[in-house]
Amino acid sequence: MTTAARPDIRRAGPRFGAEIAGVDLTRPVDDLTADELRRAFAEHKVLVFRGQHLTPDQQVAAVRIFAEPFDHPTALRHPENPLVYPYNVRQTGKASTWHIGGLWRTPVFAIESLVYEEVPELGGHTLWADLQAAYDDLSEPFKRLLASVNAVYDGNAENYAQGSRKTAKGDPVEHPVVLEHPLTGRKGLFISSSAQGLTGVTPQEGRILLDHLLRHASSPDYTIRFGWQPGDFVLWDNQATWHYAVDDYGDGARVYRKVLAVEPLRPAAPAA
Repeated sequence: MTTAARPDIRRAGPRFGAEIAGVDLTRPVDDLTADELRRAFAEHKVLVFRGQHLTPDQQVAAVRIFAEPFDHPTALRHPENPLVYPYNVRQTGKASTWHIGGLWRTPVFAIESLVYEEVPELGGHTLWADLQAAYDDLSEPFKRLLASVNAVYDGNAENYAQGSRKTAKGDPVEHPVVLEHPLTGRKGLFISSSAQGLTGVTPQEGRILLDHLLRHASSPDYTIRFGWQPGDFVLWDNQATWHYAVDDYGDGARVYRKVLAVEPLRPAAPAA
C-alpha cells in the first residue's frame, strides 16, 4: 500500500536545506508525493526526514525515488542489502573535512544518503555548504578564469571505502572546478579538500587559487547545520553541496548506513 500524505516542507535555512514531515518512507509513496519530493530536492539540495527508522531495504527504496542507487565496487556491504554501506566511526574513522563524495569516478555520485543508528549524546552535527550560492557570489572575471580550470583527485576507488588506509594512489582524475548541474543547469563551484592541485594555471597560481576556493566555499555564509537522533534519514545533492562531519564528540558513538545514487536524477513531472 502506498502512502499519499502530502509532504510538509519546512525550510531550514535562507539559502538551502529543508526538513520534510508528513511522509512515511517506510511505505511506498504515490507518484504525486514522489514528484513533490523531487521538486523539494532540486530546490533545497539537502532533505532531512526525522524519525523514519528505515530498514536497509527501505533506505534503498527511498533513495530510488530520486535516482538509481549505486553499487560501490570497494565499499563494505550491509548483510541485508548489498547497496547499503555500514559505517561505525570507531572503526572507519571520521569524515571531518569538507568533501564531495565519489571523486574517484566521473561523474561523481549524484546523491548521498544516511540513516543514523547511533549518535553521540551531544555534538556530532553535520555541516553542508551551498556550492552554487558560493559560485554566484564570485566576480564575473573570476568566473571566466575558473571556466578553464580543473582539479585533480586520486582515482583509486579503494581509497574511498570505509576505513581505507589510502596507501596506494590511483591514476589521477580531473573534475572541473565549476560544474553545471545536470538536472537544474545551475552552475556551482565543485571543489573538495582532497584536491591534489589545479590544471589550467601554473602550479603557484594553482596553490593560491585552491586555497581561496576552499576558504570561500566553506564560508559560514553558505552553510547549514543539522544535528541527529537515531532513525533520522538525510539525503543531499552531492553535485551542488559539500559537507563536513563535525568532530566534537570524542570517542562517542556514531553509527550510520549510507546509500549512494548516480545520474540520471529523476525529474519531477511538469506541474499541472
